[in-house]
Amino acid sequence: MITATRIIRNAPTPFDGEVSLDYEERLLRRKKMSCQAAFGCDDFLVDLPEVTSLEDGDAFELSDGRRIVVRAKAEPVMVVRGHLARLAWHIGNRHTPCRIEADRLVIRQDHVLEAMLRKLGADICHKDLPFRPEGGAYGHGRTFGHDHGPDHEHDHDHDHGDDHGGAHDHDHTHDHSHGNEHHHA
Repeated sequence: MITATRIIRNAPTPFDGEVSLDYEERLLRRKKMSCQAAFGCDDFLVDLPEVTSLEDGDAFELSDGRRIVVRAKAEPVMVVRGHLARLAWHIGNRHTPCRIEADRLVIRQDHVLEAMLRKLGADICHKDLPFRPEGGAYGHGRTFGHDHGPDHEHDHDHDHGDDHGGAHDHDHTHDHSHGNEHHHA
């Protein structure tokens, strides 16, 4: 079977095929893929050295030299409008992937977040759109919250304050095997 063991970030055209993947599907290490029917290319096996977050426009480089571009598939999202700075703070404080645009925020559909955002005065509509949230602190990849790897214990306590949009405080304790403790507030 043809394999893909390398990703080309923000790959230039032309492409020999295309795969459409939603946000969850774009986080992978090993998976059998099929190209969109319009391209008529063979199935291939993605076998990357580590779990990788793919972005719309990245491409798999196949063992036979072809390049298959990744496209973000439309999925259920909420388009959020209102006081964007305040709403973005509350979304980010819940470690939720978010697309930030000049006049709106786009997040995946979640009834709990929707209720919270509506209480904060947000105008929300549901759509099916390709979901391309902001990357991590260095502009690429996913934000994974406070995960520091398997060698760390992690307490994550929440104090949600009152029912009127109160603070979402965190008390994080990391027990490192070499005896250091870090506390984040």
